[in-house]
Amino acid sequence: MTLKSIKQANRAMTFAAISALGMLSTLGHAATYELDPKHTAVRFYVDHFGTTTNSGGFHNLSGTLEYAPEEQKGFIGITIPMGSLSTGLKAFDGHLKSDDFFNVEKYPTAYFKSTDWVFDGNEVKSVKGDLTLLDETHPVTLTATKFNCYDSPLLNAEACGGDFETTIDRTKWGIDTYTDGGMMKDVKLVIQVEGSKQADLK
Repeated sequence: MTLKSIKQANRAMTFAAISALGMLSTLGHAATYELDPKHTAVRFYVDHFGTTTNSGGFHNLSGTLEYAPEEQKGFIGITIPMGSLSTGLKAFDGHLKSDDFFNVEKYPTAYFKSTDWVFDGNEVKSVKGDLTLLDETHPVTLTATKFNCYDSPLLNAEACGGDFETTIDRTKWGIDTYTDGGMMKDVKLVIQVEGSKQADLK
């Protein structure tokens, strides 16, 4: 197999996996962008008993972005490997991965699937969707702080992506450790996504 055919096969398998999870859209005329793990991540920030802010992130995300600006429509489906969690402190990572918090052994993957994109003129303002975490699914709205498309000299393809923010109540997903001791339940999420435009696989 050539390198090109291998890449096409890998893309096809990725899209098949996402489709099996019900995470592909039905947009008719949207361009498709494969998310780049190097430029796609989820970072979180949570108050630490009113003193400092704990932070960390999830990396090596995968998924697909679809964008049809002329129709003011879009779609994004993201797969989050929970084992990629990193705070910079190994012991803290281990605690967050335990059943006190994310229970990574039992729930190794989280998902986000958009349900609606909100535009203001030609600008993407927010993305509404469902976040599945610890086998619980609840709606969230991601506010776009930036979104753009450009011709990437590194990828030799058009790239689209942006930065998004939201604040969730972690107890809705069953993560309530230390809330009775003063650790806040609200968690700020900052989501960075960028993908490269894919040729039609047909």
